Amino acid sequence: MRIGVFYLHKMTLSEEIQRRKTFGIIAHPDAGKTTLTEKLLLFGGAIQTAGAVKSNKIKKHTTSDFMEIERQRGISVATSVMGFEYKGVKINLLDTPGHEDFAEDTYRTLTAVDSVIMLIDCAKGVEPQTRKLLEVCRMRNTPVIVFINKLDREGKDPFDLLEEIEKELRIDLRPLSWPISMGKTFKGVYNLYEKSLTVFNPGEKATLDNSIEIKDLNDGTLDKLIGEDYAKTLRNDVELLEAGYPVFDKEEYLEAMVSPVFFGSAVNNFGVRELLDGFIEIAPAPRGRTTDIREINPDDKNFSGFVFKIHANLDPKHRDRIAFLRIVSGKFERNKNYFHVRENRGMKFSNPTAFMAQDKNVVDEAYPGDIIGLYDSSNFKIGDTLTEGEKMNFKGIPQFSPELFRYVVNKDPMKTKQLNKGLEQLTDEGVAQLFTKKTDNRKVLGTVGALQFEVIQHRLKSEYSASCSYESISLYKACWISCADKKKLADFIFDKAHHMATDKDGRPVFLAESAWALQMAEEKNPDIKFHFISEFKED
Repeated sequence: MRIGVFYLHKMTLSEEIQRRKTFGIIAHPDAGKTTLTEKLLLFGGAIQTAGAVKSNKIKKHTTSDFMEIERQRGISVATSVMGFEYKGVKINLLDTPGHEDFAEDTYRTLTAVDSVIMLIDCAKGVEPQTRKLLEVCRMRNTPVIVFINKLDREGKDPFDLLEEIEKELRIDLRPLSWPISMGKTFKGVYNLYEKSLTVFNPGEKATLDNSIEIKDLNDGTLDKLIGEDYAKTLRNDVELLEAGYPVFDKEEYLEAMVSPVFFGSAVNNFGVRELLDGFIEIAPAPRGRTTDIREINPDDKNFSGFVFKIHANLDPKHRDRIAFLRIVSGKFERNKNYFHVRENRGMKFSNPTAFMAQDKNVVDEAYPGDIIGLYDSSNFKIGDTLTEGEKMNFKGIPQFSPELFRYVVNKDPMKTKQLNKGLEQLTDEGVAQLFTKKTDNRKVLGTVGALQFEVIQHRLKSEYSASCSYESISLYKACWISCADKKKLADFIFDKAHHMATDKDGRPVFLAESAWALQMAEEKNPDIKFHFISEFKED
């Protein structure tokens, strides 16, 4: 199916850019992230129904969790991309895996967004994965909006929560909405930004705008709507907030110096409209990116973009492989010839797609901020750059040194070809890395989380009809090595042959059995550089 959007006048490149918002949702597992994603899609009219994620046994699955293993386990293990329109704004939403074993996929996804909504469970507060993900945002100066979720359940006092978030995550907050009680006595949310009240009625269709404007909290309307006691508490709370927090400054938010806070209950659709309205009002339009030669701005006339994710078998029936491309500048056009920088050749794309979770539609054109899918027969790797001819590479999309390792054992020699193809394609997605030992050619799988081994085993079976098991291997780190003196590099590789492997690009990798072994190798070979991130310049 072909889709197109028609306007009364043809928008300029600048107008197309300004009406786009590309963001990711980050959270600790079980904070309600996938549920919030679905409710945002409801508001955008992208879906008509949504089923709450209540357990691993649910029959109705959330739109963004479309892989079989995700449905079985009730967790998100792959980044989903969803585009929808809301109030004239084109929103590109990336729902990232919450599980810590898939942090690397989330990290690379955050290279493709311009801002982030961070979800926090009101009962649990700041959790370990929240800390890690916020550090990634801090590294990139990504603006963050905080959504405190599950107000329909008993949780921590809102003031205590704000204090905990500021202290634990080292960020400055500014509440833009405020809850009136919580749990069984939850009455609703007062929008400090718009000066309006939304009363909580479980089961009410909250996609409608049910807010009531209350410019003056001393107005008797408040007492009638929520009762005198709750009205009094809200007035006191708002007085404390106004005294304790500075006026919200949009520029400070865009510079990642302050994070606005919203409260709600995603499962009940409550507070989501306020969040979305606030988001389209303040969130940044598409931003530029840095390459190895210069800074690229979105309104640069020439097209450019980078691949931040690859997904094999998005549709198992068709065995397709899709490269997810973030457009950075210019306008992308279907069937136009573009330059693949790493491969130094031109490429055309006859069926580029836009996403709505697992639903895909062919698009004729796309603009900065958009995420498009390019059907790929192993031409792309994560980090690849596409341009209109300029030789440059976008920076900041690395692979990290794995922390867990296993030997891959082929359980069915008749399916060796399928196993090798599966390992090759699945590790292209970046959730795991494949190394080949120098001495015996054994395949070593390296990951940053244990669950990835299970996911790969499951997908090899279901998508490639290949069976594998794992054998333990005692390794501490796998690190890339380089040296300006090619002879010294060759000598090191020869001397350490039993500890050497190559990655999929044929680059030498040192497999250190312990922290001590790595330290000794570094001290005894001062000319050899050991790299823990794949993105380094060759000597």
